[in-house]
Amino acid sequence: MTSRTASIQRKTNETDISLTLRLPSVESYTSGVVAAEISISTGIGFLDHMLHALAKHAHWSLTLKCTGDLHVDDHHTAEDVAIALGQAFKAALGEPRGIKRFGYAYAPLDEALSRCVVDISGRPHASIDLGLKREMIGSLSCEMIPHIFESFATSACITMHVDVLKGFNDHHRSESAFKAAAVALREAITPTGGSEVPSTKGTLNV
Repeated sequence: MTSRTASIQRKTNETDISLTLRLPSVESYTSGVVAAEISISTGIGFLDHMLHALAKHAHWSLTLKCTGDLHVDDHHTAEDVAIALGQAFKAALGEPRGIKRFGYAYAPLDEALSRCVVDISGRPHASIDLGLKREMIGSLSCEMIPHIFESFATSACITMHVDVLKGFNDHHRSESAFKAAAVALREAITPTGGSEVPSTKGTLNV
């Protein structure tokens, strides 16, 4: 469980993605030392910014490169990156054993406040309410932002609830949501020091 790392290569007619994700090591939870390296390039500046915030506050090392059909629009790139990231998270975590399983967090950004609750359940479900009003932030469609969370949760096989509780600036609302998700995910995969599967079923893989 010390090295929780996964690499994903995902190529379709719409996107070409190369991704390596390293989750925080068991030792980092006790030492407090986080040596994360983050390099993200999707061709969508605001998406890069949100994923950087996610990785930074989740204490992930993340290298991600995506070349997508942005001449069409942002949909395939944003969706496929989230799918690949969810796949990498699931693979890097491995069997959900010896972790807290549940995590929650509140994250503010100025006037905006978001809450995220996560269950490493083995059951894909996402309930996302961001209340964004703008059509675009930079070159990322606001309708894609909740879909990014949905795609990540589905491919990671986790349950995720993200709600923006207040705020009027859509940049702030979005960023606080990603930061809340980061801290909740970090909490959910915190090692307990044991090796038990945190489920009365005895497994979280089915």
